[in-house]
Amino acid sequence: MTNGEPILISGGGIGGFAAALALSQAGYPVQLLEQSDTFSEVGAGIQLGPNVFRMFDRLGITEAVNDLACFPDALIMLDALNGDQITKIPLDGSFRERFGKPYAVIYRPDLHKVLIDACEALPLVTLSVNQKVERFEDTGDGVLVHTKEGTTHAGAALIGADGLWSPVREQIVGDGRPKVSGHIAYRAVLPIDDVPEHLRINAAVLWAGPKTHLVHYPLRRGELFNIVAVFHSDRYEEGWDSYGDPVELSEKFAGEHDSVLQLLEKIDSWRMWVLCDREPIKTWSKGRVTLLGDAAHPMLQYLAQGACMATEDAVCLASRLVRHDGDFETAFKAYQDDRYLRTGRVQLTARIYGDIYHAAGVTAELRDMMLSGRTPEQAYQGVSWLYGGIDDDGAQIL
Repeated sequence: MTNGEPILISGGGIGGFAAALALSQAGYPVQLLEQSDTFSEVGAGIQLGPNVFRMFDRLGITEAVNDLACFPDALIMLDALNGDQITKIPLDGSFRERFGKPYAVIYRPDLHKVLIDACEALPLVTLSVNQKVERFEDTGDGVLVHTKEGTTHAGAALIGADGLWSPVREQIVGDGRPKVSGHIAYRAVLPIDDVPEHLRINAAVLWAGPKTHLVHYPLRRGELFNIVAVFHSDRYEEGWDSYGDPVELSEKFAGEHDSVLQLLEKIDSWRMWVLCDREPIKTWSKGRVTLLGDAAHPMLQYLAQGACMATEDAVCLASRLVRHDGDFETAFKAYQDDRYLRTGRVQLTARIYGDIYHAAGVTAELRDMMLSGRTPEQAYQGVSWLYGGIDDDGAQIL
């Protein structure tokens, strides 16, 4: 048990706050340590599959999420060169009937705020800023966490929810720097009135081009419009929030469909990040310390599941801790055993989807032929392992 000391969480992103909420709701005191001076998220859109809505139900935040999300009518893939539709997956009643939950898109800061508000309403959660975790000690009956600022925090256990470049992971796994994919993403959010009217459709749209793709969809009840442009590049810059080069972007998308170019021209300030992941691993826990979200299983964004997997992790972790009556080492091992195959499958499948989106020549023709012939039910069946595949505790049922 905790002996009155909190479970320490390193990282105040979506995964960290989801873990704080799940653990505090289970009766555990939590202290969340964030390296920045405020709790904030980068302004971009994220997609929410039916699987994460089951976790929102467990966390009691579904209504708050629904108030801020958009619910697209379809997922659409178009050819970025000629504008032809490759495939369309309806997200209407048949989709909800198949998976029991909706598909949504949301502004990342909005989801983050929902989680923060829920945590701030609970007395068992302590939030601490300006606390960059550098290393930890497992003392056998607790942990000591040391920060860059010279502070030491004592806790019953530690959860590393500190992202792709996690120092907590480095102590547990020691696998060095993440794997650079060779892809760069530029992102921007526009007021909806700045978007060409013919592109203001209630759908998550992906324009697939040779070594490029562009994604767009509405956000915040249709008030905003999210755009993400991805292309192949050898550039490497650590972090999630660097400024992009509009000239580079124009060069990579030259010759593509007018609608693609019209959207790119609307943006005068792009944020960029280099897409990275890691090889799936089976063990990300040691003693009283475990990992969650990108720290445990970083994945490329091509399945739109990073935040969803982190939230599943949080619910599963809290459930296993309750089941094992506060025995951290046993609970953490059970949690990773229940999660590593599912998250590993998402990591590897996301890489494959990246190749599919960026296909050219004969490969692109074969992609189009295979995808265009699918019925909605066949499309649903192809993602049933992802949107189903877990119990209500976030444990895989593969």
